[in-house]
Amino acid sequence: MTIRVTRRTRRILTAIHTLDQPWGLTICRATGLGPGTVYPILDRLQTAGWISSRTETSPQPGRPPRTVYHLTLRGQTAASLTPKEQR
Repeated sequence: MTIRVTRRTRRILTAIHTLDQPWGLTICRATGLGPGTVYPILDRLQTAGWISSRTETSPQPGRPPRTVYHLTLRGQTAASLTPKEQR
């Protein structure tokens, strides 16, 4: 799958790269983009192998577990971001 790195996509990639434990709402807040823009881009990036996700193992009481995203090495390289150590 080919990903076109638009300004919005770059903002999302940068947010995932710089935030600690980025999940949907924090990515929306960091980029200033709405969920209708962010989540479809996250889906495309995940399908292309640029990001991966995991579900929180200890969600806050009364709230569903969040999905936390991180860039894969492939995504960091493709987006021309400096690779950082995996947590």
